[in-house]
Amino acid sequence: MSSSWENVRVDGSNMRAYVSSPEDSNKVPGIVIVQGQTGVDDFVQFTRMVASEGFVGAAPDLYHRDPADCKDDAPTRRMRLTDQTVSADVNATVEFLKSHPSVDPARIGIVGFCMGGRAVYLMSALNPDLKAGVMYYGGDPFHAWGEGPSPFERTAQIHCPIMGHFGEDDKNPSPADMRKLDAEMTRLGKPHEFHSYANAAHAFANFGSPGYREHAATASWPRTFGFFSKHFKHT
Repeated sequence: MSSSWENVRVDGSNMRAYVSSPEDSNKVPGIVIVQGQTGVDDFVQFTRMVASEGFVGAAPDLYHRDPADCKDDAPTRRMRLTDQTVSADVNATVEFLKSHPSVDPARIGIVGFCMGGRAVYLMSALNPDLKAGVMYYGGDPFHAWGEGPSPFERTAQIHCPIMGHFGEDDKNPSPADMRKLDAEMTRLGKPHEFHSYANAAHAFANFGSPGYREHAATASWPRTFGFFSKHFKHT
C-alpha cells in the first residue's frame, strides 16, 4: 500500500487530500472518504482501510479554505462550510480519482462519517459519477447549509444505491431521523439498506473517538465493503 498527501485543484487553489492505493496496479474502484467535523487528519486511517480492501481512497480536506494557522475549534470550522463548498470539494476529488492511473473511472463511490455522512446523501443526488454511497450517522440532513434545497429535499435526485449505518442511541441522526430517511427513499423507489446498531451512538465507528464502539464498527465494515463490491460489479 502507498499513502501520501496530494493536491487537488478546486476553485482555483489547492486542496490537500490524503490518498491511499493498494499495491495491485490493476484498475480498481476509487472511493471518496468524507471527513467528520474533527477534520481530515482524524480520518486518514479509513483511507488506508479502503486501500487494504483493494480500492483507491482519497480523503479531501474540507477545511482547506481556512488559513493554515487557523486555531478555531471544529464546530466553528464546520459552521463555515456550505453545501456549495462541500459539493465543489467532493466533485474535485471525484475528478482526481477518475484521472488516477490506478482507478477505473467508471467505478467511483463515496463513504462519509458524521457531517461526511450527510455529504454522502447530498452528493448521491448531485454527482452522477458516483455509483454507490455509504453514510455513517450523517447528521442534519433536513437542513440546507447555505442556499438551495437540503439533502433530504434532494432525495428524488438520488441516482445510486445508498447504505446507511446508524446508532440506536444517537441524537443526530436519531432513530426517528433514520426512519424518516428510510420512508422517503422507499416512497421514491431509491435503492438503499439501513443498519442500526444497539448500544452505539454518534461516531461509533470513528477510531479514537470517545463514542467508538468496537462491536458496531467491526460489524459495519464487511457490510460497507461488500456493498461497494456488489454495486461496482454492475458498472
